[in-house]
Amino acid sequence: MAPFNTPAIRRLFAAILQLNTEEECQQFFEDICTIKEVQDMSQRLEAAILLDQGEGYQSISEQVGISTATISRVSKCLNYGAGGYRQAIDKMKEEGRL
Repeated sequence: MAPFNTPAIRRLFAAILQLNTEEECQQFFEDICTIKEVQDMSQRLEAAILLDQGEGYQSISEQVGISTATISRVSKCLNYGAGGYRQAIDKMKEEGRL
């Protein structure tokens, strides 16, 4: 896996942080990603949210439409990763978006 600490990746993250609204995010991601890439990311986030809520792998697979192998990878990241899923989920809870 390529390191996340390159100038180009830091610029990408900086660009994302400049977006202020959901509409701006939608427009940016529509331009920079394929619909499949955005769908894949959204499915992984949904899986993380459902895992956080105590749902089982099979139930998540049926609800979200992803494999249990993908759910397993999401679970590892949620529990032992860099903390990105946890931060996002906790902030969404605080803002009443979950």
